Amino acid sequence: MIETIGNNAGLVWNALTANNGLSIKALKKATKISKEKDLYAALGWLAREGKLSFEDAKDDVIVTLL
Repeated sequence: MIETIGNNAGLVWNALTANNGLSIKALKKATKISKEKDLYAALGWLAREGKLSFEDAKDDVIVTLL
């Protein structure tokens, strides 16, 4: 499970590096991580390391790299 989270965190990192901030919906599509829980685990991993910023949008959350 830890390996999967780490791999997904890499996918999230790459998607955010290629784009200057993405919504959760766009991030899910860009990474092709099918399960929301897997995406949130990857986001949590990166957030715990202090690598992400979150901003509330109207109907979503925008995630950017720090």
